[in-house]
Amino acid sequence: MGSWQRRSHRAEDLLARAGVVDGLAGKYSAFSDAVLRERMSDFHEVFRRGGNAAKAQTLESLAAVREAARRCLGLNPYVEQIAGALALHDGCLAEMATGEGKTLTAGLAAVLAGWLGRPCHVLTVNDYLVERDAAGMKSLYQFCGLRVAPVTAALTPADRQKAYQADVVYVTSKELLADFLRDRLRLGELHNPERWMIRLVINPKRPPESALVLRGLHTAIVDEADSILIDEAVTPLIISTQRPNDALKQVVELASKLAARLQNEQDYTVDRRYGDVELTPTGMERVQLEGEVLPPFWRGQARREELIRQALVARELFHLGKQYVLEGDKVVIVDEFTGRTMANRSWREGLHQAIEAKEGIPLSDPTETLARMSFQRFFRLFPKLSGMTGTAWEAASEFWQVYHLPVVRIPTHRPCQRVQRPDRVFLSETEKWAAVAEEIKQIQLQGRPVLVGTRSVQNSEMLSHLLYASGLSHRVLNAKRFVDEAAILARAGEKGEVTIATNMAGRGTDIRLGQGVADLGGLHVIATERHESERVDRQLFGRAGRQGDPGSAQAFVCVEDELLLRNLPVPHRKAVRASLQANAPGAIMLSRSAWKQSQRTAQRRAFKQRVGVLRQDAWLDEALSFAGLR
Repeated sequence: MGSWQRRSHRAEDLLARAGVVDGLAGKYSAFSDAVLRERMSDFHEVFRRGGNAAKAQTLESLAAVREAARRCLGLNPYVEQIAGALALHDGCLAEMATGEGKTLTAGLAAVLAGWLGRPCHVLTVNDYLVERDAAGMKSLYQFCGLRVAPVTAALTPADRQKAYQADVVYVTSKELLADFLRDRLRLGELHNPERWMIRLVINPKRPPESALVLRGLHTAIVDEADSILIDEAVTPLIISTQRPNDALKQVVELASKLAARLQNEQDYTVDRRYGDVELTPTGMERVQLEGEVLPPFWRGQARREELIRQALVARELFHLGKQYVLEGDKVVIVDEFTGRTMANRSWREGLHQAIEAKEGIPLSDPTETLARMSFQRFFRLFPKLSGMTGTAWEAASEFWQVYHLPVVRIPTHRPCQRVQRPDRVFLSETEKWAAVAEEIKQIQLQGRPVLVGTRSVQNSEMLSHLLYASGLSHRVLNAKRFVDEAAILARAGEKGEVTIATNMAGRGTDIRLGQGVADLGGLHVIATERHESERVDRQLFGRAGRQGDPGSAQAFVCVEDELLLRNLPVPHRKAVRASLQANAPGAIMLSRSAWKQSQRTAQRRAFKQRVGVLRQDAWLDEALSFAGLR
C-alpha cells in the first residue's frame, strides 16, 4: 500500500493540479485588495464548514492564497511549490530539495489548515527558525484572516497559552510535546470524560480546560520531517523533576574514581557499535575488591557492577565536544543530528551525574520521571499529519509503516547544477585534516565561498585552530558559538568566505550566493566525515547548487573515521587499509564499498532502535490500559 501511495503518478497528478492553480493566476491578480480579502473570507467560511464543498474549492482557494503571497511577501510561488502545498494538504510527505522554498510551501498549506478552525501546528527544528518563519509569514496569514504566533522555550505558561490560541502556531517538536505532557499532568484523572463532566457540573465557572496550555491537536505540518520524525524518534521526551539525593551523588563520585583506575581491554571491553561496556573476569574481581569502599546498599554484585559500568560508559563513550559541552559548571547535551545544545535536558539513570563526576564539576540532583512519550507515538495522535524535507526517499517505507505518510518527490524548479566530486580517502586523520585545510586554501584563492561540515564541536574547533595556524580567515558555527548564526549564514555565500559548521548549518536556512560568486563556480561544500545516515550527507551537500545555482561538493574520509570504527568489522577495516597502503587496483572501489556498508549497518541499527521504541509504546499501552494512562 505504501508503494502504491508514493508511486510516480501521484507527483504527476499534483503537478497537474498545480498547473490548474497556476492557470487561475490572471483571474485573481485582477482583483483589488478589498475584493481579494472578501473572497478569502468566503473561502474561510467554506473550509470552516468542511465537507465536499471545501474539497471542491481547494484549487480556487489556493490560487487566491498564491496571489495574496505575491502581494504580501513579494513572492510568486512556483508550480512546484504549489504542488508541494497540495501534497501537504493531502496528508503526504513532500520531498523538496534544499532551497526550493519549503517555508513558503508550508505557509500556503497552513492557510488552508487554519481556515478549518482547528489547531494547526507548523513544526520545525529550532527556536530561531520558529521565530523567523512566523514573523516572515505573518503578513500573509493576516491578509487571509488568520492569526499566527510562535512558541519558543523562553515563553511563560501564560504567554504559551495565549500563543496556542492562534490559528497557526509555529513551534518545535520538543516544545509541543513537552506542553502536551505538562497538560496531561495538569489534567490528572480528568482525562476520563466522565470525571471531566462531573468536575464541570461541580464548578461550571472554572472549566478544566482553562488550566490547559494547548487547545488541542489536529493538523501538524512538519518541516525537516526526516530529522523530527526519524532521527529524533529514537529518544522519548521525558518530563522530570529534580529530587535531592546526596547518597547517590557520593556513590557516583566514588564509582568514577574506581573506573579511572581500571584498564581498557584488561579490566573491561568497549563495544562502540552498540554503545556498551562489559567488565572482564579480571575487572569483576577488581571491582569486588575495591568496591568495599562503597556504601552498604551498593555493595551487592549487580548494583556495584552496574554502577561501575555506568562510570565507564561516561568515560569511554561520551566525550566533551561531541555528545556534550561545558557551560560554566554545567554539562549541556549536544544534539548529534543538529549540532545544537539542548538546554535543561539531562541523561537518565545517573548517566548525567557520571559525566559530571568524570569532568570534576559539582554534581546536579538526579531526576525523577513524571511523564514520558516517544515522538512516534505523539505524532500518530494527530488526525492530519504531513511534512516536507529535502531527504525522505531513503526512509520512505519507514514513514509509511510508522506514520502512514506517503512520500512524494517534487521536482526542482530548475535543474540541479551541483557537481558531486568523488570522495577523497586517506589512511590517517592527520593526512585528512591537512588535505582539508589545503583544499580550503585552494578554493578560497579562487574567490569561491566554502562551507565545511563537521560531525562534532571538537572537530570544528580543531579545524579552526588548523586554519588560524595557516593564516586563513574563517567563521565557526557550532553549539558553543551560535549567537551570530543568522549573520554568519547570511555571509556564507559571499566571495572568499569560509564557514566551518556542525550539522546545525544544514537545516532551514538558505545560503545565497554573493555578487559574482556564480561566475566563479558557486559554493563549495566539504564534508570532513561521512555521517551514519546518507540523508544527513545529502542535506549537507544540498547547501550547494540551490535553485539551479552552480556549486560543488566533496567528502574527505579516512580509515580512522568514527563511522568505520563503529560499524565495520575489524577484518574489513584491515583489508581496506592494506589495499590503500599498497595502492592496489580497486582500492578506491573497496573503500567506497566499505563506507556504504558502514552506513547501511548504522541505519539498520538505528531502525531497530526506533522499532524498539515502538514496541515499548505498545507494551505501555497494553500494560497501563487498566489505569487509563494510554
